[in-house]
Amino acid sequence: MDPIADMFTRIRNASAVKKELVVLPLSKIKYEIAKILEAEGWIKKTEIIPGGLAGKHNNFDELQIHLKYRKNGKPQINSIQRVSRPGLRIYVANNEIPTVLNNFGIAIISTSAGLMTNKKAKKERIGGEVIGEIF
Repeated sequence: MDPIADMFTRIRNASAVKKELVVLPLSKIKYEIAKILEAEGWIKKTEIIPGGLAGKHNNFDELQIHLKYRKNGKPQINSIQRVSRPGLRIYVANNEIPTVLNNFGIAIISTSAGLMTNKKAKKERIGGEVIGEIF
């Protein structure tokens, strides 16, 4: 199973039922994606919960994402979807980087300089794998 697609699905499902937070297994790439979402204002906060805490018998670290909602109660994230997947990788050159919803959304790009948004990748003129799109 694709862990990034699982992360996106958990966020999508939690925001659909207006949950305050999402807890999922920790990995470096999921943490970096969550930090990008936090920096761009799509989520409130990202935390790492050390394993063995919170009364669970789990020894693995977990990622806790606090979701963000608008004043009218609608989720900040309308759509979060995986673009490149394990069976079909989508790579773009620096002049082919996608714009999401006329720059109201972001795409997360995995580049040789690390994970970054499509806006930063265009600015630095660097291409890579399109991980997902959020708007």
